[in-house]
Formats: sequence, structure tokens, C-alpha cells
Amino acid sequence: MSDAAKLEVEGIRKSFITPGGKEMPVLKDITFQAGAGEFLAIVGPSGWGKTTLLRILDGLVAADGGGIRIDGRPVVAPGPDRGFVFQSDSLLPWRTVFDNIGFGLEIQRCARTTSLRAVGDLIKLVGLEGFERYYPHQLSGGMRQRVNLARALAINPDVLLMDEPFASLDAQTRELMQAELLRIWSQERKTVIFITHQIDEAVYLADRVVVFSARPAVVKATIDVDLPRPRPLSVKRQPALLVRVDEIWRMVEEEVRSGLVPRAAREGAEPASG
Repeated sequence: MSDAAKLEVEGIRKSFITPGGKEMPVLKDITFQAGAGEFLAIVGPSGWGKTTLLRILDGLVAADGGGIRIDGRPVVAPGPDRGFVFQSDSLLPWRTVFDNIGFGLEIQRCARTTSLRAVGDLIKLVGLEGFERYYPHQLSGGMRQRVNLARALAINPDVLLMDEPFASLDAQTRELMQAELLRIWSQERKTVIFITHQIDEAVYLADRVVVFSARPAVVKATIDVDLPRPRPLSVKRQPALLVRVDEIWRMVEEEVRSGLVPRAAREGAEPASG
């Protein structure tokens, strides 16, 4: 593994046992790296094991083989060096915006004055000034995801894991949140692992896009996104971005189509009779 990488993932394997007692491989020899401050997006066909991979990266699930390191340190359990932004709304409904953002700092038993200052700074960073005492049910979907992002950043992680964080938002809000995320990332410069099914979103946000195969997933390709920063939303309509989107879509389409072919046919086996 390279000493220069912030996050190193090498040879990760994971299988599950089906209700019928058969082994179902999900991840197969997953290897990639992300540098300090790099924005890395991951795309692939549906069902390739994205949530499993992120849970392994977060230390919530043990891999069957391989290893993960952050700054050369093995990842063996959840820790404050990783922040997680989930696809679904994970805010605590009985806590205000301010208290939701500060939740992780409470768990870490940070000094109150330190917590108050940190949460106040994050509220400004994500553009929620004036909403400190609002509850989640009083916020729009985009505003709730800003709170989720601020809460993940509050513990000052080295690596930010994001699992389709804008999937539930309408198209217009989603685009605005993409631009907001880039603004926040440009200030914080965390290493980001961002999983999405939207290829244009991946290309717009990322420095590199890692394309995964159908299950059992392997890394099919890694594509450099050679677009200058900062990137206004108008970049999404420029030919250079559209070329990258088309290139990656063709790879994903190939994997989607392969998943539609019965496994027996792909492996050259005779289908079972009856």
C-alpha cells in the first residue's frame, strides 16, 4: 500500500449466506486508494454491494479478507476518523438542528464551550443560520441533509463516507445540494468517498470515479475527471463532462446487461431442467 494515500483499501472480500444456506459473494478483491483531500465517487449497477462496502469502510461490518488503512492505521472498528452521511434521514426527531449537529461531540465528551463554537461554525458553513432551534420535521429535505452533513463533519473526520445522500431529493434540490457540497468540500478538504447511481453527479463532484462491476463486485475501471475547479453547475452541460458521463455509462450499461443474463448462461453451464 502506498504511504501517500489517506485511505487504502486492499483485497476486500465479503460473502453472505443465503436463507437456503448457499454462499453469496458480494465483494471480490476490492482494491483502491484515495488521497488526502481527494473526492472519490463510486458508481456501479444496482445491487453490487455499495452499502456493504461503506459499512466495511466504517468498521461496522467485518470483511472476510483484505484490509483497510487510514494514514497507515488499520481500520478494525468504527472511529472518529470516519464520518458517515446516510441515504436516509438519520436525524434524531426530538433534537433541534443545533443539538443534532452536536450529537457526536457529546458522545466524545467534548468541552461545552468547544462544542458550542464548533456547532456554531458548522451551522454557518452549511448555511443554516437562523434555523438552530428548528426540529427535523420543520425542515425541507435539502436542509435536513445539510444537518446530516454538518453532524458528520462535527467530529472532524479524516474520511467522509457518503451513501447516496441526495437520492431522496427532487431534481432541482439535488443539483443545488451538489453545488453546496462542493463549496463545503473546497473549504474543509476532507477525503470523500461518495457513492451514487447518478453518473453525471459522480463526474461533476469527483476528482476520480471508480466503476464497479455487477455482483460479485470488482473494480472495473478508475476514470480521472480532468475538469478544472471550482465547478459551477453550468459545467454539467459542457461537452467535456458529457464525454466522461457517456464513457462511464457505457461501462455501467455493460455490467447491467450482464446482470440480466442468467448466471448459468454466463458461465456456459446447462440450465437445470424442471
